[in-house]
Amino acid sequence: MRLGGQLRVSNGRIIGWDMSAALALGRAMDIAPHITAALLPIIEPVMARKFNEQTRGSHE
Repeated sequence: MRLGGQLRVSNGRIIGWDMSAALALGRAMDIAPHITAALLPIIEPVMARKFNEQTRGSHE
């Protein structure tokens, strides 16, 4: 949730994180950049899908 304000949005839907901000946050948290770069592409689509599902459900 630390990246909550660093989202890429299109047509009212979350499409992902701002990767520059995500990598900077990882560095600030002392996470090795190669670990962050390896994990973010795996985590990002799941996060976006779940967030959009939750948001859609709260508007119905």
